[in-house]
Amino acid sequence: MNRRTVLRGLTAVISLRSFTWALPGTGEKLATAARAQVGVTTGYDPTWTAIRYPNGDVPRSTGVCADVVIRAARDALGLDLQQLVHEDMLRNFDAYPARRVWGSQRPDTNIDHRRVLNLEAFFQRNGACLWRSAVPTSGDGFPRQLESGDIVTWLLDARLPHIGIVVASPGDSSATSAGRNTQCQVVHNIGRGAEQSVLTEFHPHRAIGHYRWPTKK
Repeated sequence: MNRRTVLRGLTAVISLRSFTWALPGTGEKLATAARAQVGVTTGYDPTWTAIRYPNGDVPRSTGVCADVVIRAARDALGLDLQQLVHEDMLRNFDAYPARRVWGSQRPDTNIDHRRVLNLEAFFQRNGACLWRSAVPTSGDGFPRQLESGDIVTWLLDARLPHIGIVVASPGDSSATSAGRNTQCQVVHNIGRGAEQSVLTEFHPHRAIGHYRWPTKK
């Protein structure tokens, strides 16, 4: 085993440990990093694109909804979901929907982490899932209290996976207090670049998952 392989393995172990034991304040950091993408990412492009590994990205001016989460994790926490997802898929490929949904035969560092269903599987496998829909739920009907930095997923028009990051309403620190989820806002990219939207705009769609980056107890 050469030195590069050893270092790559150590990096993956350190990254996974960092995911499991994120520091307090993670949510606010993620929310801040998500907001910073508004006005920077102004386009949407779902085209498969060859990118470097690790820390690969398409131009920041464009991307898909998953890129909002990927970039926030890198900017706020120094964690690379491209590498984290890839390393986990190498060990547990069939724990992910890649073969079933897209017919993939092996992990692909160019696209796997940029797919919402794969991110959901990764968060589920790493103890970040707070809630998954068992019955149809309106897109603003998440039953648990939402907090800044929480990651939420939907099915748009009952068929298209979508993901975003919860942020508190501007100037209203109570926007995520109990019973006020509908006043929350999320940063996401639904096709017009990164934007901040009121959660109630998602009411016609279906809420699917609610995830929170693990924090150190």
